[in-house]
Amino acid sequence: QVQLVESGGGLVQPGGSLRLSCAPSVNAFSLSVMGWYRQAPGKQRERVATIRSTGMTIYADSAKGRFTISRDNMKNTLYLQMNSLKPEDTAVYYCYGTKEQFEYWGQGTQVTVSS
Repeated sequence: QVQLVESGGGLVQPGGSLRLSCAPSVNAFSLSVMGWYRQAPGKQRERVATIRSTGMTIYADSAKGRFTISRDNMKNTLYLQMNSLKPEDTAVYYCYGTKEQFEYWGQGTQVTVSS
């Protein structure tokens, strides 16, 4: 069983920045894909960004140019740096990881963008 623990959410004004962190209970390299998804009230969960163990990244169009996904191998932590935040970025953000044929999700961290 893999546990993913997110942190770093909160309230930020439009145009501000936040960095989300995700700490897996296993070596992050054992997770072939890690990423961030989000779910806004009344909407389906959507992919924000993913990173493979090879380092290849994929971003949703809404995240391109504003968000950066990265892994710190020494700290065994996944990050999502979010800049130029907009009210429409308000959502619960979930850390995601795959190991072999299984998928794992964190509990989520709330991000609210409001003035």
